[in-house]
Amino acid sequence: MLFEPLVAGKLHLKNRMVMSPMTRNRATAENTPTALMAEYYGQRASAGLIVTEGTSPSPNGLGYPRIPGLFNLEQANAWKLVTDSVHARGGKIFVQLMHTGRVTNLANLPAGASVVGPSAEVCPGEIYTDANGMQPYSPPRSMSEQDVAQAIAEYVQSAQLAIEAGFDGIELHGANGYLIGQFLNANVNLRDDGYGGSIAGRNRFAIEAARAAAAAIGAERVGIRLSPYGVFNGTGEYPDVEEQYLSLVREFSQLRLLYIHVLDHSAMGAPPVPEELKAKLKGAFAGLFIRAGGFNEASAESVLTGGLADLVAFGRPFLANPDLVKRLHQNAPLNEPDMSTFYTPGQKGYTDYPALAN
Repeated sequence: MLFEPLVAGKLHLKNRMVMSPMTRNRATAENTPTALMAEYYGQRASAGLIVTEGTSPSPNGLGYPRIPGLFNLEQANAWKLVTDSVHARGGKIFVQLMHTGRVTNLANLPAGASVVGPSAEVCPGEIYTDANGMQPYSPPRSMSEQDVAQAIAEYVQSAQLAIEAGFDGIELHGANGYLIGQFLNANVNLRDDGYGGSIAGRNRFAIEAARAAAAAIGAERVGIRLSPYGVFNGTGEYPDVEEQYLSLVREFSQLRLLYIHVLDHSAMGAPPVPEELKAKLKGAFAGLFIRAGGFNEASAESVLTGGLADLVAFGRPFLANPDLVKRLHQNAPLNEPDMSTFYTPGQKGYTDYPALAN
């Protein structure tokens, strides 16, 4: 099934393979996409669906050096080079909207931007800055309800710019401890107002952002990525996590979102998302169900034929193999990813991975 097409409404995918969103830090210092990024994504257009690296909908969300933004016309026009490159090769591409929230140091933010989060607690650990190397995370400002409304408006504006830039849709990043995930996680969200303190409160920001984006560009163009048992960026398990995510996914189903994208990071050392929970989440959602986390061809084929997923996402294999679909189809050997170049500027370890000879 992995190489079979899939049709979901107006979205026609040529196979069931999704290129996972992966931070690559190749945008300009002003967070604008480049021609090199257009080449990179175009090389990988044989994927059924590409989901871009995390792209900030707000100056406040530019947590890492050289990650792209999508909150002004200059950025949207630059992204058009990327979408044109993918579409010219018959691919489909969604942009992942990632507001980093408290996961940043002020040195990584543009002038006038703020570090914000659901609560005022600092993210544990350190983050890389181009200016000063490794630095502690900066203290966030606990978002007021006005700040929350502004952030939702920023997601909406970014979604609208995405369609203008030629994207086929957007993925809201609700995983890995970034802003939406910060509101979802009881270890990070310590609020006692309407945006915290309960399952419904913690889910509210994610639901309102998804509802607003769907109203702006159509629910059939909106997906969301989730990581219920993720530990990244000071998150981690908490009581009622499964009940909370089932409630959340039922709400997304009511909104008729295109897909939910569930990330299991156990291949990288995080606790596994229980298979029973994955099955319940899929059963609670009427749209497409994408699974991600450590898949190879055999395991991807297994979950597809078993009815456990509609699509399967691959990360590092796509990073190192621009022609991954062809390689898997032909049982050809795979290039190994060079971890030393994951986040460095330039084409090395980015657009120079070899493809098979025709």
